[in-house]
Amino acid sequence: MAKKYKRIFGIVLDSVGTGEAADAAKYGDVGSDTLGHVGEAYKGDLKIPNLQKLGLANLRDAPILGVDKVDQPLGYYGKMKEISAGKDSMDGHWE
Repeated sequence: MAKKYKRIFGIVLDSVGTGEAADAAKYGDVGSDTLGHVGEAYKGDLKIPNLQKLGLANLRDAPILGVDKVDQPLGYYGKMKEISAGKDSMDGHWE
């Protein structure tokens, strides 16, 4: 039986990518990785404890410097991949 929730909160981190998409070369986006690059820029001193507890680092195989994976995230998490050919946030939001 599915678990019932009184409330569900969705967090959309607009333009915060977690690695390049499969079609990155088509758009000149090879190497895109906002989360990874922010962790590198902070030299491992990135502090986002609430997102870490929710499981942000669990989204990817590669580490985010300063943000560890958690064994039991407090939330459910996932990645979404845009299916339209558009390159703007509005296209993704409409999907």
